Amino acid sequence: MPTVEIYTDGSARGNPGPGGYGAILKWGNAEKELSQGFRKTTNNRMELLAVIVALETLTREGLEVEVYSDSKYVVEAVKQGWVFGWQKKGFKGKKNPDLWMRFLKVYAKHHVKFHWVKGHNDHPYNERCDVLATEAADSRHLLIDKGYESDADEMFTEKG
Repeated sequence: MPTVEIYTDGSARGNPGPGGYGAILKWGNAEKELSQGFRKTTNNRMELLAVIVALETLTREGLEVEVYSDSKYVVEAVKQGWVFGWQKKGFKGKKNPDLWMRFLKVYAKHHVKFHWVKGHNDHPYNERCDVLATEAADSRHLLIDKGYESDADEMFTEKG
C-alpha cells in the first residue's frame, strides 16, 4: 500500500486575525486539496489545524503517512515528543490544547512521520498550500474558530 503524503500550511492576517489553512493529500496519482478560513485565529492554530483536518480526511486507519510542514511549532512538538509530555500534564499552561487533543486522537490512528520543509523556498506543494491558506483567510466564507475565540473571550470575562 502506498504512503499517503500530506503537505500543509497555515496563515493568519495579523496573528491574531483572519486566518486559513491549506492541505494537499497525495496517494499514488490521486491528489486532494483542502482549505478553510476563519474570522479570527492565529498562525500556529492554522498550521496545526491543517494537519488535523488532513489526517481526519483519511478514511482508513493504520496508514503510513508522511506529513510535510513548514511549521516548526507543529513538527518539533511531535518529533521531539513535547506534545506527549504536554498531554501527560493536561496541557497545563500550553496554548491550543483543544487542537492538540484533537490532533492526538487522529494521530494515534496512523503511522505518521513529520518532515519540516523551509517555507517560501519554491517547494511546489508547500507553495500551493500557502496559496490555499491565504486565499481561505481572505475569503468571504470565514468560520468561527471557537477554540480561539472562546479562549480569548475568557481572558476578558470575570470569573466568579
